Amino acid sequence: MTTRSGAAAGRGAGAAGQAGRTAVVTGAGSGIGRAVAVELGAAGWSLTLAGRRREPLEETARLASPAAGARPDAGAPADTGPAAGPAAHTVCPTDVTDPDSVTALFDAVRDGGGRLDLLFNNAGVFGPSTPLEEMTPQEWRGVVDVNLTGAFLCAQGAFRLMKAQSPQGGRIVNNGSISAHAPRPGSVAYTATKHAMTGLTKSLSLDGRPYGIACGQIDVGNAATKMTARMREGVPQADGTTAAEPLMDAADVARTVLHMAQLPLEANVQFVTVMATAMPFVGRG
Repeated sequence: MTTRSGAAAGRGAGAAGQAGRTAVVTGAGSGIGRAVAVELGAAGWSLTLAGRRREPLEETARLASPAAGARPDAGAPADTGPAAGPAAHTVCPTDVTDPDSVTALFDAVRDGGGRLDLLFNNAGVFGPSTPLEEMTPQEWRGVVDVNLTGAFLCAQGAFRLMKAQSPQGGRIVNNGSISAHAPRPGSVAYTATKHAMTGLTKSLSLDGRPYGIACGQIDVGNAATKMTARMREGVPQADGTTAAEPLMDAADVARTVLHMAQLPLEANVQFVTVMATAMPFVGRG
């Protein structure tokens, strides 16, 4: 069941230019998904927010209203003043591993207005950090089902709408990872799925070309979210040591996604990497 939350119109000329555009954000209840939703909402987009739990999605819907004030850090509390305005954000609890749940998500988009301009395909889990030889088939499938199968199901749902709508076309932005390029120790399932995400992005770009459907991928390194909080304390490195790593504001990722989303469909950011400047990526391994 979906619910709608009031959201004020976007601020300034840039926001006015985006008013009326629609986006689905998966994994919108926290972290990068919430940061991107807030950025899109501030620019005047109408959002359908998908995630496992209703309450965090409702909080994201409130934060995505410019009436909530300055953009918060992802996951940070904000004031509790009511949002108001003509646009509306839709909250749609979704299990991306369940085809029926994903179908219901995109049915809600179609029934709510019929047009979809953007999918930010973001839902993902890191999974257990465990030696490869100790990972169970259930642990492997738990990561693959969310990060790869879930991404495919959401992309498929968006693709169907974008192909059928008039005017035809739209944009899909997949959330990849630095791990789409180089692994961390003990991350076999996560790394495999993020390499696979790159293949999904390329296939979507090719198959969407006749229909004006653009697809790009943002590979993120060390955005500050609950998922990466442990990096401040120290995580295993490729040389066998444990070291703390620098983080960056998730809002910097969100601004990049907004730039990708605002491009005309004749232009596309195919791949982009946004990372904490001093993180041990270049030279890793």
